[in-house]
Amino acid sequence: MPNLDARLQAALHLIQADAHADIGSDHAHLPIRLAQLGRVTRGVIVEVNPGPLEHARVNVARAGLTDRLEVRAGNGLAPLAPGEVQSASMTGMGAQTMLGILTRTPDRVPDALVLQPNDSPEPLRRWAQERGYHVAAEVLAPGFWRYPVLRLERQSGPDPAYAALPEAAALRYGPLLLREGGVLLRQQVWADVTRLTPLAAPGRAAEHDLHVAQSAAAWLAGERK
Repeated sequence: MPNLDARLQAALHLIQADAHADIGSDHAHLPIRLAQLGRVTRGVIVEVNPGPLEHARVNVARAGLTDRLEVRAGNGLAPLAPGEVQSASMTGMGAQTMLGILTRTPDRVPDALVLQPNDSPEPLRRWAQERGYHVAAEVLAPGFWRYPVLRLERQSGPDPAYAALPEAAALRYGPLLLREGGVLLRQQVWADVTRLTPLAAPGRAAEHDLHVAQSAAAWLAGERK
């Protein structure tokens, strides 16, 4: 079985579907593990780069899963048919790259998404609000830095995860992560406050960022009025 690092383990635990697509899969370790554990019945692996595409095909064959995992060449969600899968994952990319994939082929975006950006997930949370997706789960995974992993689900109405939270802080740090108040998030918020304080002269961009971090710190400290 392939070994998964903490961020991919976090993504794995947020995926459960009959048909699932892993976009930009690289070595295909995540979908292989999903199939081995029975968390997906059928998987589609999409990779645009020739080298990783071949690695994915070799690894799927070695795992004896060619009857359950199909490897396709292509960019983003384009190789999928509308409605073909119930969920999709993207890991190890920048948030803007993920946004480009989601917005280029909106008819192929499934009802559930598991996203692990390598930078701030705030643009993805804003996209989710605008497109009718709720934040169903959030995890911070340890590693080279703190990796955010989100599960988004298409739902009607406003996302209740944001209720009664300072909105800017919830978009920046994650509504469910703020409510949980875990150690990794607290470390991230305090580090941001410390880093931004000497940079936040009036009128500078860092001033807004500091206010957001301070708002998150106040919430975590119980100052929630």
